[in-house]
Amino acid sequence: MWIIVLFDLPTDEPEDKREYVRFRKALLEDGFVMLQYSVYGRCCPSEENATVHLKRVERAVPPEGQVRVLQLTGKQYGRMKIYEGKIRRKPEKEWSQLMLF
Repeated sequence: MWIIVLFDLPTDEPEDKREYVRFRKALLEDGFVMLQYSVYGRCCPSEENATVHLKRVERAVPPEGQVRVLQLTGKQYGRMKIYEGKIRRKPEKEWSQLMLF
């Protein structure tokens, strides 16, 4: 399962900029990767794990601006089309779970 966070935050005032940086840093520290500017994603191995990360995102949301969160299955995420210029690129692969024997 993938969690996608899309946000549009103000950066006009110094305090707004600090909130933007704080939110972005919280996402990165929680294992999200930048997919595009203001679009971050994280692969979660289960619905329960996704719920933990969704709550962390919710706690980090700044007082101003807009944040949207999508949940996608690995199959839905894998059907995404990514273009860099005219060249098509495959989406990031889901992370495998670590197995210990």
